[in-house]
Amino acid sequence: MTHQHPRTPDLLSVEEARERILALVSVLEVVESPLLEALGQVLAEDAVAGLDIPPWDNSAMDGYALRRQDIEGASPQHPATLRVIGYVAAGEVPFQHVGPGAAVRIMTGAPIPPGADTVVPFEDTDEVSRKAPAGRGSPEEIGILSAPPKGSSVRLRGEDVACGTVVLPRGTVLRPSEGGVLASLGGATVKVIRRARVAILSTGDELVSPGQPMAPGKIYDSNSYTIAGLVKKYGGVPTVMGIARDNLASMHDMLGKGLMADMLITSAGVSKGDYDMVKDVLSELGDIAFWSVRMRPARPLAFGVLRGEGGRQVPHLGLPGNPVSAMVAFEELGRPALLKMMGRTRLDKPTVEAVLEDTIANHDGRRVYARAVVTRRGDTYYARTTGPQGSNILTSMARANGLAICPEDVPALYPGQRVQVRMLDWDEEGVY
Repeated sequence: MTHQHPRTPDLLSVEEARERILALVSVLEVVESPLLEALGQVLAEDAVAGLDIPPWDNSAMDGYALRRQDIEGASPQHPATLRVIGYVAAGEVPFQHVGPGAAVRIMTGAPIPPGADTVVPFEDTDEVSRKAPAGRGSPEEIGILSAPPKGSSVRLRGEDVACGTVVLPRGTVLRPSEGGVLASLGGATVKVIRRARVAILSTGDELVSPGQPMAPGKIYDSNSYTIAGLVKKYGGVPTVMGIARDNLASMHDMLGKGLMADMLITSAGVSKGDYDMVKDVLSELGDIAFWSVRMRPARPLAFGVLRGEGGRQVPHLGLPGNPVSAMVAFEELGRPALLKMMGRTRLDKPTVEAVLEDTIANHDGRRVYARAVVTRRGDTYYARTTGPQGSNILTSMARANGLAICPEDVPALYPGQRVQVRMLDWDEEGVY
């Protein structure tokens, strides 16, 4: 008999928390960006071709442009001999007309001369035996040793893109290939949803910034760097603000500076601790809710809207202080919000089904996100946890490429059972 954990009514499900967060963030405005800088951004309008690609019929091979009817039956034993009346390189405009019994020596990408309908590559001719001069030189005659179908090695005008068609629809995420398509249409810039500027603030008297001397009772701030790294990974522009101390003046000052961003992310100060005064300051600056979410790690969470200059509304996400909790909460709840702000519509990380190789325990009826290493052997994925799973063990994230999920109502998953694993290093399009 399978025992199920009772659900605690005051805990939000991960889905409920995510829906509330997504409901309070809006898509950012459109900007015009240089092509290279727009990589990973979302196209804000349809890209319509203003020309054909290719703009004219051109050669797919180095060879000879000719009329197919002139080489019927050509073979090494019975070559078809043609007069060579000219040469055309890529970037040149041919002036010769290919009439009966004639050919033009042509290079890859060069326009097909008028009258020609086929290109025979050099290796299917006797050019080498004729010892044609190097470079632009051409023999006076050429023997054609094969008879490919009409149109062979000819790229037709508009074969890739026809003028007037929508080449990339609005909402497309720009990868290098899309950037190349836009460049081939002649545009140096593109209209995209702009990147979100995200201010990142750690809180706590115990924190020391990396590079500063360590003192007794202190720890180095890692959350600013893991969260900033995730923001950058997913296309945002992070600003690491530093550390707010456990006093009202420092909290007010640092949080106020963060209101210049499109989103403010803090870590620590959202649980029930005596020194979590960040809650009081946030409540003064806006409308903030403090939640307990049915997930482990990352139970305590804050989210709401702060008031910026001129009445701007700045979404705020308050992450737990433990480093693994902060990362898992951002992946599950912060990342979708960030992506929505930047125009993305696919917000879910790819999930694979894997065979579990060790045990994942669920002690308290929350959804467990176990850090795991996923490998593929044959057609099957396998998942093994990274070792100790404490929310303070940041190396468990460094070793992992996925989060193995034990559902809320399952007390444990055991070796040999199937488990759903959220793949950390795959993007929302399933690319890794």
